[in-house]
Amino acid sequence: MENKDRNLYRLDELSDYKIASNYSDVRGWKIVDADNRTIGTIDNLWVNKDMQRVVYLDVNVDKKLIDDSRNEIHDAIANDNGKEFIYKDGDSHIIIPIGSVSINKDTKIVMANSIGYNTFTRTSRYNTAHNFDRNYERRVLNSYYPEDESRFESDEDFYNRREFENH
Repeated sequence: MENKDRNLYRLDELSDYKIASNYSDVRGWKIVDADNRTIGTIDNLWVNKDMQRVVYLDVNVDKKLIDDSRNEIHDAIANDNGKEFIYKDGDSHIIIPIGSVSINKDTKIVMANSIGYNTFTRTSRYNTAHNFDRNYERRVLNSYYPEDESRFESDEDFYNRREFENH
């Protein structure tokens, strides 16, 4: 049964949706942070169907970054009953807003210009088997842009921010 509220789809779920010819299909490309450290590989693109555009890169996180995350005290998030949330096997994907990166077509490398490696080690990951919800999106955006928390409230404006503009 299709979720009527669902708005985000992986590009490969939408048979009638193609990447505009003036954009690169970056799936399979490496993504690096502001200091050129590897974050992972772009596994997919998340499309906002209503807006007919890509809003997130779906990144399969590099194993080294996952290992480095284990040393982060922020890796554990308390859940409802106060127990710590520990990543399960498979929680190896993160989303990055399309407007937060620049794309080098020659080297086939995507650069997350303003987000540092340590931020990526603390960013909540998700398991592709379970996808994610708007709370996850908010949590991730707040980790990338902590000073902008207030702007991530209204659903209507959610994707109308500069973080989602495709340069």
